[in-house]
Amino acid sequence: MEKRVVVTGLGVISPVGTGLSKFWQGLIEGRSGIGPVTAFEAREYDTRIAGEVKDFNPEDFFEKKEVKRTDRFVQFAVAGTRMALEDAKLDLKKEGDLSRVGVIFGTGIGGMATFENQTRVLFEKGPNRVSPFFVPMMIANMAAGQISISTGARGLNYTIVNACASGTNAAGTAFRHLQRGDADVIITGGTEASITPLTFAGFTAMKAMSTRNDEPARASRPFDRDRDGFVLSEGAGVLILETEEHARKRGAKIYAEFKGYGSTADAYHITAPAPEGVGAARAMQLALKDAGLFPGDISYINAHGTSTELNDRYETKAIKQVFGEYAYALPVSSTKSMTGHLLGAAGAVELIACALTIRNGIIPPTVNFENPDPECDLDYVPNISRKAKVNAALSNSLGFGGHNATVIIQRYRG
Repeated sequence: MEKRVVVTGLGVISPVGTGLSKFWQGLIEGRSGIGPVTAFEAREYDTRIAGEVKDFNPEDFFEKKEVKRTDRFVQFAVAGTRMALEDAKLDLKKEGDLSRVGVIFGTGIGGMATFENQTRVLFEKGPNRVSPFFVPMMIANMAAGQISISTGARGLNYTIVNACASGTNAAGTAFRHLQRGDADVIITGGTEASITPLTFAGFTAMKAMSTRNDEPARASRPFDRDRDGFVLSEGAGVLILETEEHARKRGAKIYAEFKGYGSTADAYHITAPAPEGVGAARAMQLALKDAGLFPGDISYINAHGTSTELNDRYETKAIKQVFGEYAYALPVSSTKSMTGHLLGAAGAVELIACALTIRNGIIPPTVNFENPDPECDLDYVPNISRKAKVNAALSNSLGFGGHNATVIIQRYRG
């Protein structure tokens, strides 16, 4: 018999705020975390704005020596984990069997800053000057590895790299393992720290990012007719998932029950979504079936909503395919309008937004929705957050390579 799975702890590092209260307050106030790039000199780039994390100090979580030996994406992951464990009031030192505690984490790119820095060292100073920490700092699995090292979690441990669907697929996979009884607790989520010269050069060469440099706060505008690309961001979202049995035994606070997961491939194109959003629609249908829910049971959708031409149009079409006429009455918002796009961390951060929406009864808005696109004609909760009782929330993530992932969480009923 499949076990029930619940969400008991949340940790977030984002451009709109580090920590749950700052993050949530930023979302419901419709506050943008987008501003001019400060991580490097971006004067020669077509895009010169990003969603940088401004209020994170790695020395709050690491000794100075360790800060130099860990990439920023790992720092985010470990710090977010500590926040989530504290929020869950889960002391792993008191867990009898740490082989029953797992880590499944996602990242789209991994240690890009380390890669770029050490490449520069190689070509400017020669191979003998490359750091011995280069490889263990850069490789994508090191977020999961370092979380395990820092917490003592000795259960299943791996990393999912599925571009912008990484965090959502990580959470969905953790859900599956807990359902099967492979673990009692899994630390899951996503992390990304790729605001770097090479990443920016690549995305600007693709013409994928917004060039609204003079109005950073208005640059990410999902579903708006005048959208001109996504805004690259950084951060991490961490969730503590537990079997209901384990959570109730220790008297845990429960944010929501994890109900469904669907994952599909477009098998179509390296960057563009499949026409009409057919892959995204199938992911939503699979998640609903997995959850044992009907379309009318969903109260809110946190859309992938990247502020790109094709994504917003086809995701809208996908929602209509799945929800029919009910799609027009269903609140849909994109928190990327405020956070920007956190790539492999996006889905985890947005799942946290869904959990807080269920808990607090407020739906975050889609800001900068000023001129509706005729092909994007749903209720995107424009510009102002909305009080509403949300029983079940669905979150979409769609990644380069045609990866589609959908998760559903629901108000917990014991």
